[in-house]
Amino acid sequence: MFKLSFIYIGSFCLILSLLSFFNIIYSYYFEILYNIEIYLYTLLISLTLSSLFFLKKSDLKKISIYEKIIAVTSGYLILPLIILIPYYFGIDYLSFTDSYFEAVSGFTSTGFTVFENVKYLDQSLLLWRSTSQWFGGLFFLISILFLVDIYDNNYKKILTNFISLDINEIIKQSTKILLVYTTITFILFLIYKIINLRAFDAYNLSLTVISSGGFLIVNNISEILQSNFQIYLFSFSMLISFFGIFLPYNILMLKKKDTSVFTEDYYLFVYLLFIVGLFFLFFNTSNNFSITFFSIISSISNFGFSFTNYNQNNFVFLILVIIGGSLVSTSSGLRFLKIFLLTKFSFNELLSHTKPKHIFLNKILFSKVKIDFNDINKYFFTIIIFILSLTLLICFLTLLNMDFDQAFKLGILTLMNTVNSSLYSLENLNFEELSTSIKFILILFMIIGRIEFISILILIKKFVFKN
Repeated sequence: MFKLSFIYIGSFCLILSLLSFFNIIYSYYFEILYNIEIYLYTLLISLTLSSLFFLKKSDLKKISIYEKIIAVTSGYLILPLIILIPYYFGIDYLSFTDSYFEAVSGFTSTGFTVFENVKYLDQSLLLWRSTSQWFGGLFFLISILFLVDIYDNNYKKILTNFISLDINEIIKQSTKILLVYTTITFILFLIYKIINLRAFDAYNLSLTVISSGGFLIVNNISEILQSNFQIYLFSFSMLISFFGIFLPYNILMLKKKDTSVFTEDYYLFVYLLFIVGLFFLFFNTSNNFSITFFSIISSISNFGFSFTNYNQNNFVFLILVIIGGSLVSTSSGLRFLKIFLLTKFSFNELLSHTKPKHIFLNKILFSKVKIDFNDINKYFFTIIIFILSLTLLICFLTLLNMDFDQAFKLGILTLMNTVNSSLYSLENLNFEELSTSIKFILILFMIIGRIEFISILILIKKFVFKN
């Protein structure tokens, strides 16, 4: 059962070894030599573990969903143990718990950090933090493909025409994701250079944005983005995490694809216009719409970045974080299409009882596809699981002496893998000062936010309720 986990983790260790090698080259070129041996150790360990990828795969033609879930969950637990090496051995005062917390936070693209002032970190470590986000975003996208069997039909149609995927098809589709992901990262880097950002800033931001991460190389984004033109262009670039990396790919391959692949994008575009218009009319009290627009995109794409002391409409921004964006993107959230289709189905069911002679079609607009009842059950179950997970997390945090208001906001941001900031009045939260118990609870729920609690319940059903 664990052979698939070894192969899956080994394949990503191969990628991690390449990223470690790049950090070594960067450190050597810019003569940041005092920590270079730590990245060498990371390279050797990840290379050694990557040999697992070359295990015999002929007996993996038929893979159960339980094996896939175990493989993905193992990746979220084990790969951060390699990522933490530069933190633990490179910074004397950092404990193992803090190092693992930082590694998991980056790998899950959350952005919580134990560093109160990142300006004191050397450039190679700042680059490693950004790299961990990029690596985690890639792992998340491929894991969605890997677990496509447990998702609804709308997920599957965005990713593949196959009902289920064998190991060879998974490798083929994963390679395509890697190429698209890398290409868009490079394009983002070029865009940031066009708006006159430093090469180091542009490169790190491109790694952050493509992965919907929360780590920055400065304490506040306002230190990098200073003109309205830069703010607007950067805001638009963050939409890649809202719509997903497959939107530009599908546009380029339009002649080979059915326009139905853009169904979710139509919904997301209308939703985006509605939210922006709503804020422009009713919430633009600062008379600086560039900052408001930036805050909207930052929340719906699950970044959480904010400008200094921007603390208006906290609850509204939290709602946007919960809703999220595309079904297949590096952002988190419950996903807009799920919420919309569940709401539409519920209203149609109510109307069908009040007006029994009328026929109400549960059909997806801009598509010939009807809403599947099994998918609606999954959507409803997802929301119930989120509420239960949030309640459980809040209970843990409050029992460990955290203020309820702070626990409530932090609970949402943890499950939605979104960084704390002034958008949610949590900019002064110091993670380094939190107890070890709270840190491990946050680590657990950051991972749950990425793999979705439904995966855990499937495993519980398999091993606890066997009969």
